[in-house]
Amino acid sequence: MSDSQTDTPSDLSPLLIHLLKGVLYRDQQETLWQALMTLQGRVRDYVAVLGLELALDETEGYAYLRQVTGGEEDSGVPRLVPRRQLSYPVSLLLALLRKKLAEHDASGEHPRLILTQQQIVELVRLFLPDTANEAKLVDRVQGDINKVIELGFLRRLRGQHDRYEVRRILQSFVDAQWLGEFEQRLQEYREHADAK
Repeated sequence: MSDSQTDTPSDLSPLLIHLLKGVLYRDQQETLWQALMTLQGRVRDYVAVLGLELALDETEGYAYLRQVTGGEEDSGVPRLVPRRQLSYPVSLLLALLRKKLAEHDASGEHPRLILTQQQIVELVRLFLPDTANEAKLVDRVQGDINKVIELGFLRRLRGQHDRYEVRRILQSFVDAQWLGEFEQRLQEYREHADAK
């Protein structure tokens, strides 16, 4: 694919900088998205030198850079994109949101999955120790929600402090295989808890 002669490094720079900082969403950065559609080949070539690859989902409207995995961790090339260790509650929340997104997609309803804070608390409640202090539970889950927002998998709706959109990029990070393995571990946790 060849880009037009009018494309200059100044067209590529803002796009690369945005991608190096995080996820590019079509609905939030239309101008940069159009630049990506035009300069996709050059972006891929440029980031490959850094040991990165462009992950692009045109249907869902997001793009981001990820570390190329060559199989060996000690290949001599340092990681540009750091790995993040997630706590159990945050991993649990991500898995439950991914499962809810899959169920929502299967139902064929509205394309956006919007959940309230209370709906998210109810999703997580089954996997947390019973507590008589409802406010403490809500605060704990809200802390996990804030972390998931920071990671970019949830977005607080403008003007509605307790309603959240589950971002479709979650499908890219929590794939069906990971979700299946996590589901198996959750079942083991349930069985272990029931045995006590």
